[in-house]
Amino acid sequence: MVAESTDLDRMRDQARRWLDDDPDPASRDELRAVLDRLPASAPELADRFAGPLTFGTAGLRGPLRAGPNGMNLAVVTRAAAGLVGWLAAEGGEGPLVIGYDARHGSREFAERTAQVATGAGRPALLLPRPLPTPVLAYAVRRLGGVAGVMVTASHNPPQDNGYKVYLGAQLGGALGAGAQIVPPADAGIEAAIRAVGPLAQVPLGPPGQVLGDDLVAAYVERAVAVIEAGGPRDLRVAYTPLHGVGAAVLTATFARAGFPTPGVVPDQAEPDPDFPTVSFPNPEEPGAVDRLVALADATDADLAIANDPDADRCAVVVREPAGTGTGWRMLRGDEVGVLLADHLMRRGVDGLYATTIVSSSLLRAMCAARGRAYDETLTGFKWIVRAGGGTPPLAYGYEEALGYCVAPEHVRDKDGITAALTVAELAAGLKAQGRTLTDRLDELAAEFGVHQTDQLSVRVDDLRIIADAMARVRAATPTTLLGAPVTEAQDLLPAADVVILRTAAARVVIRPSGTEPKLKAYLEVVEPVADGDVPAARTRAAAALTTLRTEIATALGI
Repeated sequence: MVAESTDLDRMRDQARRWLDDDPDPASRDELRAVLDRLPASAPELADRFAGPLTFGTAGLRGPLRAGPNGMNLAVVTRAAAGLVGWLAAEGGEGPLVIGYDARHGSREFAERTAQVATGAGRPALLLPRPLPTPVLAYAVRRLGGVAGVMVTASHNPPQDNGYKVYLGAQLGGALGAGAQIVPPADAGIEAAIRAVGPLAQVPLGPPGQVLGDDLVAAYVERAVAVIEAGGPRDLRVAYTPLHGVGAAVLTATFARAGFPTPGVVPDQAEPDPDFPTVSFPNPEEPGAVDRLVALADATDADLAIANDPDADRCAVVVREPAGTGTGWRMLRGDEVGVLLADHLMRRGVDGLYATTIVSSSLLRAMCAARGRAYDETLTGFKWIVRAGGGTPPLAYGYEEALGYCVAPEHVRDKDGITAALTVAELAAGLKAQGRTLTDRLDELAAEFGVHQTDQLSVRVDDLRIIADAMARVRAATPTTLLGAPVTEAQDLLPAADVVILRTAAARVVIRPSGTEPKLKAYLEVVEPVADGDVPAARTRAAAALTTLRTEIATALGI
């Protein structure tokens, strides 16, 4: 009883110190309400003060709520002050470029970041309205920004928001110009954030300069230049931005490139921070593209495309061949990834082709057969755009989580707008020949074998479940998979919390998600094609994946 009383007193003291420093009246009222419900609210209060948000795979990301373990005006003010202080300490010169999506709090957080920058004497440039993340990444390069901030939680649930940080050429170097931060910058910025004193002492300046629509027009022009002029453009596309900010930019880009304007899912067309028609605003989640498929059917579309809410990811849904009775299906990220790589290779795009350790090994096989430079990296586009150390220059990179960089000199990050446009270019060219994307996938399978991929993904409320599962697989690493010996078992600690298992015809990569409370196991089976019978090889591979999934779930204890 004494210990419980001491814990409550300690939490009250933490909360009162936070209240004294919090600049947001609404946030203060929210936290006072939690205090008023003590002791019943003790678990909630403990979670809010469990620790500050830290820079992960994509900067800060967390639930919108008062306290250090959430996204709120106090946390954003401190993050902005730390970032601006670090930029000054590193000798960085030039403006801070700031973008934001349409989530709850995004504009307020962006404007506060601008005030912190100008209060420190640094110019701040705000994008003119809620816009896709790739527009911010482009703007950092185009405007010579010392750094960029994008306020977004991407495809996270509606109650979340986040804070991505990009560096310009001066501090990021040639490979990191307009790219997300990597070590040691992330640790340096985090240390600078911790060193920020009372928020009342952080000077706030004017709101900064709001940029005009000419920046968006410039992004669209550069995006159109990613594809070849004069190619086939006869393609009916159905599209959804999933209540995010992609629609206006994507439709403008398609129209400027000469494609018919895509049909947009009506009740998902406008930005809505509550994402009312989807359980999770992520195209990969079950049911997320049901309305898109319905629109594609109703309009007899050739292709259906979805962006995630900040439009840096691109999902592609195709009509299955006649007679299969399966209607439409979403292509896996690995399928779109190799389709785009193959398309760029056939167009003669030279340079390095890169992907991540969790993506399909098919790109490696394609590059080996075609004499292309290849590299693979840890998960995340901050690593992909730095693949190979710049020699040769990156031509294309992708990750299986629907992220594609088809033009690194345009946007040095994943870009769902230019990816969608390039997919449309490929699909229109195939349509002109009486063929489809699935036909091309079959041709690649016949040439290189079926590289079938799947994912075992478990969302948790308690992060200890993930830690326990990773410890379990490390303590009792499988020695066989699918009846074949494990020929290689890699543990990437301490560099990364990743375990990799390989056999002669299978591969498993196990890791916690860097952006969500999920444990992920990435599965791949390679099945040779005998006598040109691709469907039979796919059937065998699918059966093997089902078995492999069960084996890995057992090994993880989930």
